[in-house]
Amino acid sequence: MNKYDNHDFFSKYQEMARSKYGLEAAGEWATMKQMLPDFKGKRVLDIGCGYGWHCFYALEQGASSVVGIDSSHKMLDMAESKAKEVIGDHGNNNKKLEFRIMSIEEMDFPEGTFDVVISSLAFHYVQSFDAVVANVARFLKPGCGDLIFSVEHPIFTSYGTGDWIYGLDGKPDHWPVDRYFSQGYRTTNFLGCEVTKYHKTLTTYINTLICNGLFQITKVVEPLPEPAMLATMPDEARRPMMLLISAKRC
Repeated sequence: MNKYDNHDFFSKYQEMARSKYGLEAAGEWATMKQMLPDFKGKRVLDIGCGYGWHCFYALEQGASSVVGIDSSHKMLDMAESKAKEVIGDHGNNNKKLEFRIMSIEEMDFPEGTFDVVISSLAFHYVQSFDAVVANVARFLKPGCGDLIFSVEHPIFTSYGTGDWIYGLDGKPDHWPVDRYFSQGYRTTNFLGCEVTKYHKTLTTYINTLICNGLFQITKVVEPLPEPAMLATMPDEARRPMMLLISAKRC
């Protein structure tokens, strides 16, 4: 069962700021927004769409169609509910938006189905990034398709716990980085539950995209939260939590 379909876990997830308030409450959104292409008239796929916030944004920016996929039934139920709030029960945008229950490992679409593929904080849950890139390259329109995604930064995932080492005073002393080159399975405690992730190095993320001439990387960013948000969480400036990459399909 998808961890997000666990009642207790999902209840805690619903209380997170980005769950309650959407994109503006996501520390990386200001940076990711600048990396997105013009959505006007584009066919968009959101991989690991969650509540559907990025789907709604793409529609607002003029996308011709948006498909959001997620392997969690609870996530997609919430996305459908949010869609009614954001889009309403009427209007042409309802016909442009579709949510599908589908895992990243099993996603399948015809060649050249999409002009833009986006993904927010999902690929670190997948063991094979090679398979993800091969599939996305197939789904995207050759020569002009765009891929924009965020993942937890390799410095954040390497040790695996997703937490600081604390001093005797109970305050964060330092961020642990260990087993960096040992890629693969990690378990971490997130919202009081054990969650499985897959650590990958920065080299893996970048070289997998450019190998075989599938993609040309256009931007790589290790974002800081916006100043107002950073003021309430100053420790976020001590290590990178996220990695954002945009690339063009060759």
